[in-house]
Amino acid sequence: MQKPDHQDAELLLRLYELRREERMRQARQWFLHAYQPVPWEQMKGTYMKGTPEDASLRMVTSYWDMVGALVNNGVLHAALLFETTGEDILVWNKVRGWVEGIRKENRPTYLRNLELLATRHLEWRQRHATSLPHEQAKVPLRGVSGPDS
Repeated sequence: MQKPDHQDAELLLRLYELRREERMRQARQWFLHAYQPVPWEQMKGTYMKGTPEDASLRMVTSYWDMVGALVNNGVLHAALLFETTGEDILVWNKVRGWVEGIRKENRPTYLRNLELLATRHLEWRQRHATSLPHEQAKVPLRGVSGPDS
C-alpha cells in the first residue's frame, strides 16, 4: 500500500476542520449522545421533514458518507484516516438498522460509502490490532536521531 503523503495529511486536516464547525459540532453531539435509532417504519415519518434533529442526522451521515467516498475512491489514504478516528464506525452502527428500508423505498445506494468505509475500517482494525502499519514498516521518525532513525 502506498504511504500517505502531504496531500493526504492536508485533506485529513481539512476534514477535521469541517467537523469542528459549530453547527456540525452540535449535530455530532446530538447524534452521538442523544439520537436513539428506531426502525425505518417508525423513522420515515420524520425523515426529511426539516426539523433540527432531522438536519443533524442528515448532516452527520452525509459527512461520513462523503468521507467514505473519498477513501473508497482512493482520494484519501485509508490507513491515515483509520489511525485517527473511529467515529465512522459509531455512525454506521447507529444507522445500519434502518438503512435497508430507505434503500428499498428511496435510494438503493444511500449511505453505501459509509457502510463500505466502516466495514473496511473494522477489517483494518483486525489486521492491525497489535501494531499500526508504520510501526510494522519501521518508518523512521524525521528529525530524531537514535536506533530508529
